[in-house]
This record gives sequence, structure tokens and C-alpha cells, in this order.
Amino acid sequence: MVVSRRGASARAPRTNFESASHSIIVGDCVAEMSKLQPGSVDLVFADPPYNLQLKGDLKRPDESHVDAVNDDWDKFDSFSAYDDFTRAWLLAARRAMKPSATIWVIGSYHNIFRVGAIMQDLGFWLLNDIVWRKTNPMPNFRGRRFTNAHETMIWAARDEKAKGYTFNYEALKAANEDVQARSDWLIPLCTGEERLKGADGKKVHPTQKPEGLLARVLLSSSKPGDLVIDPFNGTGTTGAVAKRLGRSYIGFERDKTYAKAAEARIAAVEPLPEESLVPFMTAREAPRVAFSELIERGMIMPGTKLFDAKKKLGALVRADGAIMFGDKVGSIHRIGAVAQGAQACNGWTFWHVETKKGLKLIDELRAEIRAGMAAE
Repeated sequence: MVVSRRGASARAPRTNFESASHSIIVGDCVAEMSKLQPGSVDLVFADPPYNLQLKGDLKRPDESHVDAVNDDWDKFDSFSAYDDFTRAWLLAARRAMKPSATIWVIGSYHNIFRVGAIMQDLGFWLLNDIVWRKTNPMPNFRGRRFTNAHETMIWAARDEKAKGYTFNYEALKAANEDVQARSDWLIPLCTGEERLKGADGKKVHPTQKPEGLLARVLLSSSKPGDLVIDPFNGTGTTGAVAKRLGRSYIGFERDKTYAKAAEARIAAVEPLPEESLVPFMTAREAPRVAFSELIERGMIMPGTKLFDAKKKLGALVRADGAIMFGDKVGSIHRIGAVAQGAQACNGWTFWHVETKKGLKLIDELRAEIRAGMAAE
């Protein structure tokens, strides 16, 4: 399986983030997703009903009511009815997904195992299960079970043979202090100003997800300009984050009250500056720049001396793009290794050129050329 681990290359067309479209369609998600162009969606995030099977009101030890999920949209007559519902919306979403698209589904112990099994039955290829650990979970008031301190997200490709799905591995690693991102995410519940409330001061939606959670989902598995859909739009967390991150968005919601609140929320979002959203690019993806180009562009003149960081070693730049150390002539990499008595060397990150402001890595000069190529 070929995985796009590093996002778009510098040669990819620049995205006009301001023109990204964002809409909420009021109606049944299965019927409305079926109207989408087949193979048009880059990413699906789904927060379906959990089918909590609550039989009555939940109360705290002091007899006060717990603000739990008891809405009609979370009620199903049987597990079989819930499974039929799950198959229907998953099939509609799968039809709309590009071959390279992926899907995220979040759930609790009440439903996520059923959803996962159905996804496998339908041909989805599971990539990861992510544990969202809540820093501030609701306690178990009866003291008869462990506190439910996490939810599970399934991340899956459209099928086993899916190629080129987006996983921004290096960007995630760089943001995690150069350590691989893990499958357990410690993120607080949605609280404070982020929580949407009605005129009565009560929550607009009982299961509003935190924007931090959706930001990590979108940043890990989509690119600016991608089309993201959410079959269960709710109060529009996915849409708000998608707009902020320069993604296009379509949300589906059958409750007009939720849809109205989401529309106002998304409309108020300002996209982040374009330069902060440019996809992460690794050296492997960057366009090749030969050392001789620095000479041809006049950035380094023949006869210039290159130095190591401590200025203890020096090599002479030749007109043909090779460098000389003593009687040895070769590439910046080979001569860098010879000068250190090493087996190998990355000459770009070893050699420096002297400027009025001190030593400057020749890799910085290469970066200037690449930046110009990306802007063309």
C-alpha cells in the first residue's frame, strides 16, 4: 500500500483557502450523502448516535439530574435496527469517498465494537484505533463501574487496496518533539466558551466534541483544500475546524436547531493565515537542487571556502561544482566525509559559507532556491 506520509509537495498547486466552501445540508444523512458525486470526498468524520440504551434519567447521589444523552436520535428499537442504520450510512459514505479517502468514526463501548465489525464486513480497511483519553471525564456517580474516561475512534481506508491515503506523519512527529505520534490522545472535554449554549444557558447539544480533537484528526489525515464531510453534523465542530484549517466542508444534520447553531458557529470562524497551513514538506519530497546551482546563481562564488560549524575544517569551491580538501576532490558529501574521516556525510548540513553575519549553512541557500520554485 502506498501511503502519502508527507503531504503535498512544493510543486503542488497553491490552494486558495478563502474560496473553500462550507455548507450544512438539513436532512437524512443517508439520503443526502447519496446525492454526492461518487468518489468526491477526501475525508469523512462521523460521530454517530451511540445507542446508549438509557432506560431512565440518570441522577447524582444528591438526586440532581445528570445531563445525559436521552434524545430521540440516540434511541433504536433493537441492536438489529441500530446495525441496519449503521450499514446504511456507512455505505452512503463509502460511495462518496475517493479511492484514497479515509474515514474516522468515534464511539463509546456501547457501539464502537458493532460499528467496527460492520465496517470490516463492508470492506473498509482498519488503519488504527485511537483512544481519546479525557482529562476531565464525567465520574461514575453510582460507583458500580469504572469511570468512562475515554472514547474510541476507528480510522480506516475505503478498502484493503486503497493507495495514496493521506497521513501527515512527519508533520505530526515534528509537532510531537520529533517523536512518533501515538494512538492515545489526551484531550479535555468540550467546556467553557467553546461549548455552545442556548438562550436558557443549557447546552445546545449533549455530545459536542472538542475542537482540539477534530483539529488533530484533520491535521493528521487531510490537506488544505480537501473536502471533508460529517454525516452527523451536530453543532458543527468538524465544520468549524475544517474552515479554520482551509478544508472544504459539507455537514449533514436532520435537526434544524442544531443546523442553525452550527451555521452561525461556522460563519464566525476565520481561516488561519495561508502560510501557517502550507503542507509540511520533507527533504525527500522537496525538488532536487544540485550544489552547482548555488554557483550558477551566484550565491557561492568559485574560490570560496566552505567550513564546518566550528571553522576547523575548510574546503575550496571549484567552478565545476566540486569542492577540494587538500588533494581530494569530490562532492560536498564525499569531501565532507573525507574531512571528518567518516563513512558518510550530508554535505548540505555540514558545510557553511562565511557571510557578514557569520557562518551560514549552505542548506539555507538551497532552501531559498526551493522557496522560489514553490512560488512559481
